[in-house]
Amino acid sequence: MAAAGGGSSVNPFLSDSEEDEPEESRPGGGSSSSNEPGGPVYPQQQQEAVVAAGSPDELPGLRAAAPGDAGGGVGAGGGTCAGEPARVPMDAIAAQLLRDQFLLTALELHTELLESGRELPRLRDFFSNPGNFERQSGTPPAGGALSGLGGSVLGGAGGREPGTGQLILEFELRKAKETIQALRANLTQAAENEVPLQERKNYKSSPEIQEPIRPLEKRALNFLVNEFLLKNSYKLTSITFSDENHDQDFELWDDVGLNIPKPPDLLQLYRDFGNHHITAKDVVDVSVGVEDDELEAATPVLGSIPVFETTPQSIEQCLIVQKLEDQISVLNSEKWSLMEQIQRLESEIDFLKNENYAVSTVYGVAPHPSLKQVPLTVSEDNGRYLDIRSSENDSKHGNTEDTSLSLSAAVDSRTSKDETLNSVPCKETEKLSSCASSTKAAVHFDKPNRKLSPAFHQALLSFCRMSADSRLGSEVSRIADSEKSVMLMLGRCLPHIVPNVLLAKREELIPLILCTACLHPEPKERDQLLHILFNLIKRPDDEQRQMILTGCVAFARHVGPTRVEAELLPQCWEQINHKYPERRLLVAESCGALAPYLPKEIRSSLVLSMLQQMLMEDKADLVREAVIKSLGIIMGYIDDPDKYQQGFELLLSALGDPSERVVSATHQVFLPAYAAWTTELGNLQFHLIPTLLNKIEKLLREGEHGLDEHKLHMYLSALQSLIPSLFALVLQNAPFTSKAKLQGEVPQIEVTRFPRPVSPLQDVAIIIGSREQLAVLLQLYDYQLEHEGTTGWETLLWVVNQLLPQLIEIVGKINVASTACVHEFSRFFWRLCRTFGKIFTNTKVKPQFQEILRLSEENIDSTAGNGVLTKATVPIYATGVLTCYIQEEDRKLLVGFLEDVMTMLSLSHAPLDSLKASFVELGANPAYHELLLTVLWYGVVHTSALVRCTAARMFELLVKGVHETLVAQRVVPALITLSSDPEISVRIATIPAFGTIMETVTQRELLERVKMQLASFLEDPQYQDQHSLHTEIIKTFGRVGPNAEPRFRDEFVIPHLLKLALVNNQQSVDSKRLDIATHLFEAYSALSCCFISEDLMVNHFLPGLKCLRTDMEHLSPEHEVILSSMIKECEQKVENKTVQEPQGSMSIAASLVSEDTKTKFLNKMGQLTTSGAMLANVFQRKK
Repeated sequence: MAAAGGGSSVNPFLSDSEEDEPEESRPGGGSSSSNEPGGPVYPQQQQEAVVAAGSPDELPGLRAAAPGDAGGGVGAGGGTCAGEPARVPMDAIAAQLLRDQFLLTALELHTELLESGRELPRLRDFFSNPGNFERQSGTPPAGGALSGLGGSVLGGAGGREPGTGQLILEFELRKAKETIQALRANLTQAAENEVPLQERKNYKSSPEIQEPIRPLEKRALNFLVNEFLLKNSYKLTSITFSDENHDQDFELWDDVGLNIPKPPDLLQLYRDFGNHHITAKDVVDVSVGVEDDELEAATPVLGSIPVFETTPQSIEQCLIVQKLEDQISVLNSEKWSLMEQIQRLESEIDFLKNENYAVSTVYGVAPHPSLKQVPLTVSEDNGRYLDIRSSENDSKHGNTEDTSLSLSAAVDSRTSKDETLNSVPCKETEKLSSCASSTKAAVHFDKPNRKLSPAFHQALLSFCRMSADSRLGSEVSRIADSEKSVMLMLGRCLPHIVPNVLLAKREELIPLILCTACLHPEPKERDQLLHILFNLIKRPDDEQRQMILTGCVAFARHVGPTRVEAELLPQCWEQINHKYPERRLLVAESCGALAPYLPKEIRSSLVLSMLQQMLMEDKADLVREAVIKSLGIIMGYIDDPDKYQQGFELLLSALGDPSERVVSATHQVFLPAYAAWTTELGNLQFHLIPTLLNKIEKLLREGEHGLDEHKLHMYLSALQSLIPSLFALVLQNAPFTSKAKLQGEVPQIEVTRFPRPVSPLQDVAIIIGSREQLAVLLQLYDYQLEHEGTTGWETLLWVVNQLLPQLIEIVGKINVASTACVHEFSRFFWRLCRTFGKIFTNTKVKPQFQEILRLSEENIDSTAGNGVLTKATVPIYATGVLTCYIQEEDRKLLVGFLEDVMTMLSLSHAPLDSLKASFVELGANPAYHELLLTVLWYGVVHTSALVRCTAARMFELLVKGVHETLVAQRVVPALITLSSDPEISVRIATIPAFGTIMETVTQRELLERVKMQLASFLEDPQYQDQHSLHTEIIKTFGRVGPNAEPRFRDEFVIPHLLKLALVNNQQSVDSKRLDIATHLFEAYSALSCCFISEDLMVNHFLPGLKCLRTDMEHLSPEHEVILSSMIKECEQKVENKTVQEPQGSMSIAASLVSEDTKTKFLNKMGQLTTSGAMLANVFQRKK
C-alpha cells in the first residue's frame, strides 16, 4: 500500500507523551517508521495490515514486531527486546498511522474497533472532521486514494476548478458518507449493547440465569405486543400500554431501529417456536432490497449455531443471537447499496471533469513503469463487470508481463477502493477480488511476435474508432457478469431507450421494464421504471392496456402486497385525473386487476375511494364502465362490514348512471358481486331487496301526477338481477341442503330451466359452485315442494309470505296505460317464476294472483265490475306469470283468463285498458298471435253484443303486428262477420280495425275487400242517418289517410270526405253538424301535408275545404279564419304550378302548405278553444 508524498508536518492529533519520538525524513518528504531509505518497507506494511484486520480479541495482545521483521526493533511504547512480547497501546498505533499518513489503514483500524465496541477518541475525531479531507492548495493527502473519503477528485493536468454539476455531485457524495456514518453509529450501538461472549456462554449453559433485555429487543417486543393488542381488539389496553411507553412511536416500525426488518407477529412467532431451521429470509420484509444469494451467503441458519442445552431458554437465546446477526447482515447489505451510490457519483464526477479513464490518475495506484500507461477502470458496480476497455488497452502492450501486471493492478485497485469505503466485510472483499481476478485471468490473447514499440501499437490502434467517453459508450464498453449488475445497467439504460422506440411497438418493452422494476435494488430507480411503464404509451388501446395490466399482475405476484401498495398504487393515483381517457381507463382497470394482491385495509379504503371518485367525477363512459367492473372485483374481496352502506350507495349511483354501458356493466359485474357479499352478511332478504321495494313504493306514491319511469326501471331491473342470488340463497338454506351429495349419476338440467343470464355472475350454477351440485339441489328442491312443503324453510317462506304479497300490491298501483312499466314488471315476474320453477309458480304464485283477481261468475253480473281487473295486475299476471311455461295446459289457462277478463270487462262496462295492455304486450311476440286470435274469435261468437263489440275493438290492436297471411285468413273474415252483426254498435266498432288494415296491409285483394266494406258503410242507405258511424269513419280517415296507400287515399278517402262535407252542409242539428265539421277539420289538416295531385286538389280537396268553411262560418268563426288561409294558399299553389309547368301535369309540389302558411295557422290556432288532440294533428301528420 503506497503512501502519497507530501510535505512533513507535525500531526496535531499526537499526544504529548509521543511528541518526543524521533522522526526520520523519507524520500518524498513524508515521515516513516521504517529505517529503509527508499520508502516504507513492505513487511512493516504487512504488520500494519495485520493490526488493522486482526480480530478484536487479538488486538490487545498483539506483538509490536515479530523476530526478524524489518524495523521491528522499536515499539511505540519504548524499546524492548525482539523476543519479548510487549503490548502496544491502541492509541499509539493510531497516532503512528495518522502521523505517517496511512489513512486507509487507520480507517480500517477505526472500523474494526467500532465493531468491537472499543472506539478510540483520536480516530473518531479525525475521521468525523470533514476538514481533514477537504481539497487544499497543494497535493491532497494520500493522493487520489482518499477520493472515496470526501476529498475532491483531481481535475485534468491543469487542475481546473470544478463546475456547478461537479459541486452538486460532491455534495451528494458527502451526504452519502454521512448516511454511512449514521449506519456505523447504529451498528456500534448494537455492538455496545451486546453481552460479552463469555457471559453469553454462561447464559446458554445456565438457563436459570436470565440474560438482561437489551434496549433494541425491548422496543421490538413492545411494538409486537402493541400490534397484537390492536389486532385482537384490546384497544384500551393498547392505549394504556402506549402511554407507559411514551418514548416509542407504535405507528412506525422504523422507530424501533434503523433498517431492522420487521419480524412476524406474536402469533406467528409462537406457532414457529422450536423450529431450528428458520433462515433470515423468513423475517426479511418484502420492501427491503436484499438479494436472496446475499442472505444465504451472509446469514447462517439457526441450526448451525451450537446449542448447549436444548431447553426453551436456550432456544430463545439462540433466536436472539440469530436476530442480531440478521440485523448486522441487513446493515451490511445497506452499506453495500450506499457504496454503489458513492461509486456512481464518483464516476459522474469523473465524467464531468472529462478526464481519461486512467486509474493511476484517479485512484493513486502505486507507481510502476508499465502500469502508468494502462488506463484501467474501476467499475461502478463493485467491480462486477467485465471491462472490455482493459482488454483493448492490454493489446496495446507487447509482452505478457504487462498484461499480468495490469490485471493484478486492477484487482489491487478494486481492493484499495473497497478498503477506502469500508462497505464490505473482509471476506466479501476477498471473494469479489478473487472472482474478478479469476474472471479476468481466464481470458488470454495471443501476442504477436513483433518488436514494435507500445507507443506505435497505441497510435496504430487509435485508428479504430471507439467512443467510451459518452454515457452510451461507457455502458457499451462494459459487460455485466452478474444478475445484479444487469439490473443496474437496465435501470440506467431503459429511461434512454423508451423515448426512442416507436409508439406502436413500445409494448415490446413491457417485459424488460417489469423485470428490471421487480429486481432492481434501488427504490428510486424502481419508481422511475414503473412511472415509465404507466406512461409508456400516450393513449394505450385495449390490447396495449391488457398487456400492461398483465405485467402489473405479474409484478404484484412477484413482489407481494407491501411493494404493490408502495410502488404500484402511487402510479395509479398520479394518473387518476389524466387528460387522456385511455390513461384513466388504465387506472380504473388496474384497481380491479391488482385488488387480489393488495393489503385488505388498502383494498377497502384507498382503492375503494379512488374508484368512487372516478365514478362520480369522470365524464368518459368507458372509464366509468371500467370503474364499475373494478368495483365488482373489489366487492368480491372486501371483508369489512362497515363498507356495506358505502357499497350500496355506489350501487345506486351506478344504476342511475346516464350511460347504458355503465348500467349494463353494473348488472353484469358490480350488482352480482355486491349481492354475493350481501348474502354472506345476511342482508339480501333483510336489507337489499326490501330497500329497493320501498323505493319503488315511494316512487309510486309520489308519482300520482307523473311517474319517474326511469327510476322505476332502475330499481326494478336491479331487483330482477338479484333473482338468481335470491334463488341460490333459498337452495343453500333449504332443509335438504345437508343431503345434497354428488353420488352416482347426476341428473341433467334442462337447457331452458333458467332464463339466459346476462352475465356468468348471474348464472345460478356458478353462484352455487357447479352445475352438478345445482342439479342435485334442484332435484331435492322440486321433491320438497311437491311432497313435503315449506315448513321450517325460512328463506322460501320469506319469498312466499313477504316478497310476493308486497310485489302484487305494488303491481296494483301501477298506471295500466304506462306500457313501459307494464313491460318491466311483466319481465320481472317472468324471470322470477322461471327461476323458482314450475311447481313454485303453480303452487305459490298463481294462487296469490287468483285470490286477488277473483274471476268468478258472480262478478260478471256486477254493474260496478271487479275493480282490480282494470288495473295493471291483469296484464302483468297474463304476460308475466301465465306465459312462463308454454305447454298445452298453460296455454289453455292463459286463453281462459283472457276470455274471462274480456267478458267481465265488457259486461260491466268497465274500461278496456287492462285488456288492451295485455294484448299489446302479448302481441309483441309472434308466438302468441294464434292464441290471441283464438281469444278474439271467442268474442266474435259470444252471445253478448258488448263482448262482440270489445272483440271488434281488440282487432285494431292486433292487426299491426300480425302477419298478412293471418290477417287474410283469420282477421278479415272475423271483421266481415262482425260488420254484418245485428247490433249497429258492433258494426261501427269494426271501422277502426278496417282502417288499420288499409294502413298496414299491402295485398291488393285484402285492400279491395276492406274498401268494399267501408264503401258499404258510406253508401248503404240504412247508414245514411247514422251520425256515430260517420264520425267513426271520418276519425279513421284522418288517422290512416296520411299513411295509407296513395291510390286508396286519392280514390277513396278524399272523395268520400267531400261527400261527407256536402252532406254535413244540409245537417239541421247544429250539435251534430259541429261534431262532424270538427272531425272533418282534423282530417283535412292531417291530409294537407300529403302529396295531392292537381286534379284531386281542384276537384275534391278545395271543394271539401270550401264546404267545411261554410259550416264553420256559422258554427266556429275561429276555424273559418284558418280554413280561409288554407284555401287561399292551396289556390295560389295551383295557380303557380299551372304557370310553371306544362299543360297536363299531374302533380304539384309535395307540400302545398308553405312554412309561412304554417306559421299563420299556428298563430291563429293559438286563439282557438278546441281540443288539444285536434290541434296536435294539424301538422304532425307526415307522408
